[in-house]
Amino acid sequence: MKDTDNIPALMAEIGARARAAAAELATADAGAKRAALEAAADAVWQRRADILAANERDLAAARDKGLTPAMMDRLALDEGRIEGITKGLRAVAAQDDPVGTVIAEWDRPSGLHIQRVRTPLGVIGVIYESRPNVTADAGALCLKSGNAVILRGGSESFHSSAAIHACLVEGLRAAGLPEDAIQRVPVTDRAAVQAMLTMTDTIDVIVPRGGKSLVGLVQREARVPVFAHLEGIVHIYLDAGADPAKALKVVLNAKTRRTGICGAAECLLIHRDVADTIGQGVIRALIDAGVEVRGDAALQSIPGVVPAGEEDWGREYLDSIIAARVVDDIDAAIAHIRRYGSGHTDCIITEDDAAADRFFARLDSAILMRNASTQFADGGEFGMGAEIGIATGKMHARGPVGAEQLTSFKYLVVGDGAVRT
Repeated sequence: MKDTDNIPALMAEIGARARAAAAELATADAGAKRAALEAAADAVWQRRADILAANERDLAAARDKGLTPAMMDRLALDEGRIEGITKGLRAVAAQDDPVGTVIAEWDRPSGLHIQRVRTPLGVIGVIYESRPNVTADAGALCLKSGNAVILRGGSESFHSSAAIHACLVEGLRAAGLPEDAIQRVPVTDRAAVQAMLTMTDTIDVIVPRGGKSLVGLVQREARVPVFAHLEGIVHIYLDAGADPAKALKVVLNAKTRRTGICGAAECLLIHRDVADTIGQGVIRALIDAGVEVRGDAALQSIPGVVPAGEEDWGREYLDSIIAARVVDDIDAAIAHIRRYGSGHTDCIITEDDAAADRFFARLDSAILMRNASTQFADGGEFGMGAEIGIATGKMHARGPVGAEQLTSFKYLVVGDGAVRT
């Protein structure tokens, strides 16, 4: 029984249990991990009424707090989203096990045979805010990659995450794997977060998933290595060579499908040559769809456009709002993205191969797209089954972080009495 009043002791106990579980998971049978995830998926579906009831408790509390519509959308579950959680668990279960995979191997003149093989990271701490599905995604991916995980969800999703976590533990139990492999911090006290950031003896990496303030806190104060999932200041650039039908379809989907996710478009850049044609048509369609367009001086003659201020560039709205600006050419668009972007996802709409090549070569966001909705910036859509986040840094993992990205590697060196001269 955990003492939830003594936070340092509680977190030390959770960390020790996770470290012991990680040692066992590192050599766990791939079939057992797959069976655990399949059983967890079954449990989630069987207990969907309980999960929805728990989610309603969280939603009621969120309404009382006055959370934004976008935050409410992130928090809300329905039967369709629960089905999505089960599909994600099954998709991760069906993937090849990355642990032990030989990445490369070669022979040396000295008689050595060398292999580079994938190995788990150890214990992963995941700190996230209001999306309860992260509980399932993170738990599944860490298990698949042979890592133990400590989950610390936000207070907004406390009851929803608890109900989903219980299903993951049921899956571990059914497969004979250590239940401590997927642990959830059972308190909302922020002291638990502070403790995780300094647990260098038991946590190998921290993954923060949430708003700028959360990620900034983790980056500033963590003594444990961090995979940063920064805000999604996502740009779409309408090039002079854009196809009008594609531009309309892609931009509307990128902004309106779900406004509260990190892949939602937040800024529209329009080449001056198409501002009065394609650009105007896209902006009118956005306004008709209920999106508030905050435009620069060149766009304010369009009825319904609200004047943009300097604070609108480089802003993640997570709402039915988009900033829009006319640029002279592709290089001006690239310069704007370099200045205001977050290195998450950026897109060009064009039929001009040379323009697309320049956009791809001169920008270094984790994900770059051409003629495709930025809402595809998601591990599930990349074929990873799920993701633990979109890493915007440049070390170790970048873009959607799936099971393979949650591994490191080691070298296996075999000789036949080889000695070095």
